[in-house]
Amino acid sequence: MHSLHNHFNHPSVIEAISKSLEDLPHVVIYTDGACSGNPGPGGWGAVLLFNDLSEDIFGGERATTNNRMEMIAAIEALKILPKPCQVDLYTDSTYVRDGLNTWIKGWKKNGWMTASKTPVKNKDLWQALDQLKDQHKVTWHWVKGHAGNVYNERADDLARSAIVTQTFKNE
Repeated sequence: MHSLHNHFNHPSVIEAISKSLEDLPHVVIYTDGACSGNPGPGGWGAVLLFNDLSEDIFGGERATTNNRMEMIAAIEALKILPKPCQVDLYTDSTYVRDGLNTWIKGWKKNGWMTASKTPVKNKDLWQALDQLKDQHKVTWHWVKGHAGNVYNERADDLARSAIVTQTFKNE
């Protein structure tokens, strides 16, 4: 589940990408995940930037972990893109960064087992990310969290707001 918020009275980022005549429109995405307790209620947020447009997406789960929220933020941001794009995706999660840049090749080679022969945690999400990165040309970037990057801070705000929504849902 996700919600959209368009900051401007412009077409949405998604509409603009759909109408783009570029073969691989360039999109910049900032993602973040958060959890209140680990596990506990969690939220994720993403800021999508295309040309002069900005759009927020966010959502959450009642019982989850921070790592899952970090991964779901990237998954949902990539899933919502209406056609293949060139993506610069920024995350403050070393788990996501290292998983995609270092660990995933070995996991796939070893049948989704770790070096210590235990099943990879969050295999379902790693497989989803692996599939989505093949649909788009994704360059993964790590950004230091809580260091003043306006878009990373916005993604964090979205993720934390989604936690509140999950905490009070069905009460």
